[in-house]
Amino acid sequence: MSRMTEVSSLTGRLLVATPALADPNFDRAVVLLLDHDDEGTLGVVLNRPTPVGVADILESWAALAGEPGVVFQGGPVSLDSALGVAVIPGDEGPIGWRRVYGAIGLVDLETPPELLGAALGSLRIFAGYAGWGPGQLEAELEEGAWYVVDSEPGDVSSPKPENLWRAVLRRQRSELAMFATYPDDPSLN
Repeated sequence: MSRMTEVSSLTGRLLVATPALADPNFDRAVVLLLDHDDEGTLGVVLNRPTPVGVADILESWAALAGEPGVVFQGGPVSLDSALGVAVIPGDEGPIGWRRVYGAIGLVDLETPPELLGAALGSLRIFAGYAGWGPGQLEAELEEGAWYVVDSEPGDVSSPKPENLWRAVLRRQRSELAMFATYPDDPSLN
């Protein structure tokens, strides 16, 4: 399903920016939705690494962060706040981790890292997040700004986040796979 027409939870799914999306904050963005309900939507952009190392702002979590060990810009909202997203396989997660969808969950960054370290499959730190008010995302979906696709646990910890937009589109079993070859600047085509 590439577009949503009814209000149903998209928590745990990915929003993949269409080539037509004009907002520079979301150009070729891949957004993991962490919460979606009738009160709004919250997610993090998975493919916007910054030059800032995790050790520079959250030294105690640096050893647990996956490669590249940098902070990611999760979106344009609250850039001064940090969110931890981790993949923890299995049924039970440790104290300080809340399951969002499947093996993906949020890390309470106030928890001592040693309480989670052994359980973490991967950890990514995000500065800020992407947020939509009630009905706002649904309107953007109606306008064709986003493709909605299933997430995979490896999306959170992609070692080559700059390739994630194309990789997510390429794995689709529909016409969406063709958009993976869409040129960065269609006017040069």
